[in-house]
Amino acid sequence: MPAPDAITCDKLAKLIGTARCPVVLDLRRTDARDAEPRLIPSARWLAENEIAPAALSELARSLDRPVVVLCAEGHGRSQGVAAWLRHEGVAAEYLEGGMAAWLAAGLPLVTTTRITGHDPQGRSLWVTRARPKIDRIACPWLIRRFIDPRAVFLFVAPAEVPAVAERFGAMPFDVEGVFWSHRGEDCTFDALLKETRLSIPALDRLALIVRGADTARLDLAPEAAGLLAASLGLSRMYSDDLEQLDAGLQLYDAFYRWARDATDEIHNWPTNARGTGRSAT
Repeated sequence: MPAPDAITCDKLAKLIGTARCPVVLDLRRTDARDAEPRLIPSARWLAENEIAPAALSELARSLDRPVVVLCAEGHGRSQGVAAWLRHEGVAAEYLEGGMAAWLAAGLPLVTTTRITGHDPQGRSLWVTRARPKIDRIACPWLIRRFIDPRAVFLFVAPAEVPAVAERFGAMPFDVEGVFWSHRGEDCTFDALLKETRLSIPALDRLALIVRGADTARLDLAPEAAGLLAASLGLSRMYSDDLEQLDAGLQLYDAFYRWARDATDEIHNWPTNARGTGRSAT
């Protein structure tokens, strides 16, 4: 039974990747971070100067969601910061057992060494072609849900992507001739999973669907045709790329939850039909 202001690793793992995920703040000291540079998915590392009382008070004013803080083992460092944030009116918990418990449970981690472009606020900064369809919505969803919830995405005319990337120090993605793009038969979504070393069965299942829809190989997964149809429909519904991205995040939230929790569930009629498996109405 966790302490009243603690959250277990299993509970946090269930929230990661969903729209209900709290802000995850990694408070480990530099030496602990050097020994284990990987992060819990979606976590943001705070340096020493960012966990001083004045800095925490400023941080609290920018938070609009509950917070989970973690340190090496879940002792005074994370418990103290969680208490300070609660003093500032933030719903804050600490991760029971800290990073040590997360590692012991064999839960997913993310590697961010290849994420090199950031704005002055520390948010990862990306640029791609305007009028997104599949990969250019799927990748921002993956980044926002598992890598950097604060990530900034710029959509510009295809010919202007290199200049905008250079001007703002942004990482171009899903364009030809850049690091974050298609590789052979794999799409940019696959490249992100590989380079960040995100290993989650539901994401692997979703990656196959994205790859099929994005590379005109609808035979790769039965759901690929549905994702293609929904993606093209969204592109017709929205003229503003950022509005389309917001709507697309919900689409991928639904696909992810299906891939994680509902692949064995079917819908049938009549509802009391026998021999057709589980029914969803």
